Amino acid sequence: MTKDAIVVGAGPVGLMLAGELRLGGADVAVYEKLPAPSGESRGVGFTRRAAEIFDQRRLLERFGEVEWAQGHFGGVRIDFGKLDDNHFSVRGIPQFQTEEILETWLRELGVVVHRNHEITGYRQTADEVTVQFEGPDGPGEETARYLVGCDGARSLVRSLAGIDFPGWGATRGMYMADVVGSGVRPRPIGERVDGGMVMAFDLQNGVDRIVIHDENLRPHEDRSKLRFTEIADAWQRMTGESIHQAEVRWISSFTDTTRQASAYRAGRVFLAGDAAHIHMPAGAQGMSVGVQDAANLGWKLAADIAGWAPEGLLDTYHSERHPVGRMLMRNTRAQTRLYLSGEEMEPLREVMGELVHIPAVARHLAGMVSGLDVRYDMGGATHPLAGLRLSPDLVLRRAGDGPVRVAELLHAGRPVLIAAGSGTVDNETLRPADGWADRIDVAVGTWDDTAAVGDTSLPEAVLLRPDGYVAWAAPSSDSLPEALERWFGRPRSAIAAA
Repeated sequence: MTKDAIVVGAGPVGLMLAGELRLGGADVAVYEKLPAPSGESRGVGFTRRAAEIFDQRRLLERFGEVEWAQGHFGGVRIDFGKLDDNHFSVRGIPQFQTEEILETWLRELGVVVHRNHEITGYRQTADEVTVQFEGPDGPGEETARYLVGCDGARSLVRSLAGIDFPGWGATRGMYMADVVGSGVRPRPIGERVDGGMVMAFDLQNGVDRIVIHDENLRPHEDRSKLRFTEIADAWQRMTGESIHQAEVRWISSFTDTTRQASAYRAGRVFLAGDAAHIHMPAGAQGMSVGVQDAANLGWKLAADIAGWAPEGLLDTYHSERHPVGRMLMRNTRAQTRLYLSGEEMEPLREVMGELVHIPAVARHLAGMVSGLDVRYDMGGATHPLAGLRLSPDLVLRRAGDGPVRVAELLHAGRPVLIAAGSGTVDNETLRPADGWADRIDVAVGTWDDTAAVGDTSLPEAVLLRPDGYVAWAAPSSDSLPEALERWFGRPRSAIAAA
């Protein structure tokens, strides 16, 4: 039996994508070469926009009480508390915990993660993709309508698709260790010392994460050759503190290699997460941008599988997310230079420290790191909010049903039309959406807070895509039916007639 989609890779991005596909009604399978979760955590948090996406699917509450963190740009602190929007990120969440939460969610949705199944190849036709794999019972094949590679920086899916991965190779490296009993003082956003940078923070349950950039050490492309004594020796040389006595839980290294896939799609094959873009870690952006990739692609693939996607919808995945990946590469390379270069960069750090006190500069830099600055092209929609995400914390008061946050309206992973007039709702606002009732939810009420979103008043009507971005808002130069058909296909009557 042919699957609707196969996702390769059971990291946060692959798991999130599989959940998005399942919410859209797709029959999806996940293939992962590891026999069990690694328990490793290269990432220890996520950005504000990733937190909002989790919230939109009722996943953020599963993390329990989270620690909201201030941010920086290349080590230059930004006071998020002085900004109009909430750019605070989540820190102290090991990646394995994120994966556990997402995999539990998938089990509830009925999605199977096939562990110890390594993809070895695939063949693609105009209508389907057949994947070959090696599993516990030997070689096998499975066919699906679509294949998505979420299989990391060394993506086999990307390689087999013939998609280029241009960029910049490693010039410097960083070393990481999770230890118990180190006795080091916290250095949560890093501290410049002679010869490089050191960072230390409490990870979880008494485990400290140690991060080092030593200008005298070459980057380790092969992490298997790294030893803790090398990290401990560098820490002592740079800080005067010994951590040799610490109990080591995990060590790793990474470099400033920066690359982006030239295309995010090749026929029926797509890429997301590290398979599409890699960079030096900066501000928890890596996994977070991958989660946003998944939220963007998932509903579009599901719409195509369900048969109501408008022509060209799948192409908007590349046109929307590739520019975001390109900006990610730019900002992380800039942060790496600012953060890890020597004393010659100090004048620029001082200038940046002055600039971030200018509100417009702080908003711009914070938006890059938090992911709240993403704006997509919504065609003819001209409302100032078109293409931006609508804050999931806005509250709609509904007669008889009580207040509801925008995030709650998106829990089902469906588009939402919100009619929020001043006390009464004009039926003419809602009537054009009748033809799309099979795939769009409608929410009627009034905004609890009539304050503006930034410099823009809250709209009396707004059409949200499943990923939370504004597809249309009133007033606009294009009509609601035009926006509905542009993003959510033809109405039921037209589909039935066809």
